[in-house]
Amino acid sequence: MPRSTPSPRLGVGFVGSGFMTRFHLQSWQAVRDADVLGIWSPNADNAAATATFARELRLGDTQPYASITAMVADPAIDALWLCGPNHRRVENLEEIVAALKAGQGTLKGIACEKPLARNVAEARRCVELIREAGVLHAYLEDQLFTPALAKGHGLAWDRGAAISGRPYLARAAEEHSGPHSPWFWQGDLQGGGVLNDMMCHSVEVTRFLLTKPGAPRSSIRPVAITGHIHSLKWSRPEYATALTAAKGSAVDYTKRPSEDFARATIEYIDDAGNPLIGEVTTSWSYVGAGLRLSSELLGPEYSFSYNSLDSGAKLFLSREVTGPAGEDLVEKQNAEQGLLSIVGNEVAEYGYENENRHVVQAFLDGRTPALTFDDGLEVVEILMTAYMSAEQGRTIAWKPDDLADFVPAVARGAWNPRD
Repeated sequence: MPRSTPSPRLGVGFVGSGFMTRFHLQSWQAVRDADVLGIWSPNADNAAATATFARELRLGDTQPYASITAMVADPAIDALWLCGPNHRRVENLEEIVAALKAGQGTLKGIACEKPLARNVAEARRCVELIREAGVLHAYLEDQLFTPALAKGHGLAWDRGAAISGRPYLARAAEEHSGPHSPWFWQGDLQGGGVLNDMMCHSVEVTRFLLTKPGAPRSSIRPVAITGHIHSLKWSRPEYATALTAAKGSAVDYTKRPSEDFARATIEYIDDAGNPLIGEVTTSWSYVGAGLRLSSELLGPEYSFSYNSLDSGAKLFLSREVTGPAGEDLVEKQNAEQGLLSIVGNEVAEYGYENENRHVVQAFLDGRTPALTFDDGLEVVEILMTAYMSAEQGRTIAWKPDDLADFVPAVARGAWNPRD
């Protein structure tokens, strides 16, 4: 029989060369029909090193580019993944759209890492820009593609909700001991503290769990949000000193702290008027085996739970075994001795493989991915309302009128955790 025509391939370029890009690149080993061909970073050495890393993974003939515009102009590049820092998001997107409008290149799609932006005004600007670009767009939220979470969500609805009724409560938490790069710790650059950095994941996880498979996100609507933020660990004098020593003088939590713990309760209502609750918690002050992702879904006669550290694999090292600190067992690993948790394939466990496979196929097929910039904007609106609630010490009805101009006190350098 004659062979079929080979499938078209997607040439992908990355904006950014740091931790997030490298996590995506590792997942790309399980993605078909796409080649990673470009890396851009304002630091040319970093771009070259990450391009070398991609070639070593055999992801394609990956090359560093001198500018984002040059990457857009290369006919081999069909799509861009935005993985740069939050404070460069709008600037990076503006350069892409300017290049496209000037006719310097064409793209099939643009995918953007979480959060979409630092605040609502910037997130709305991102949505405005992507519409001007006229290309397909994806909001990258890896945790919705976690294999166990996706399967548990489907089974809870198919078996539990189908017989006893829809779920009414979802919980999600993401906790570790703190991010790698200094800019994450700086409220003005990152947009806030742990709430802006990680609650974006948990908000989407609870929305996903409470939404019937196949139904639009709009089938459940927020009605009220209550938020709390605290600095439990890193503004203590001894830890603030250690943080500055590790991250540099620009990170000074004695003068300009960000929250290292946050929680929020999001009250929803479904199309039938049923009340639903999403409870989310995030922390940079959790010291355990390493990154811990956990979630629950509760319904009338069923429940589902997930914990990323319950992988079943453990390694024990006695006190006689010593060695350098590393993250070879799990991301944000905190110990090298004792009974240690192992996550076998983190890029699969956290959802990156399935996420990137989905977005590549959507861009190649010319269809809209499951999550778009519009979903990213909604998440930012929820996060900013949680900050607003924490600052005012009260529950905020959805959607507050002054959300567009709101910038958290943490991001303005005006937050005092002792107030």
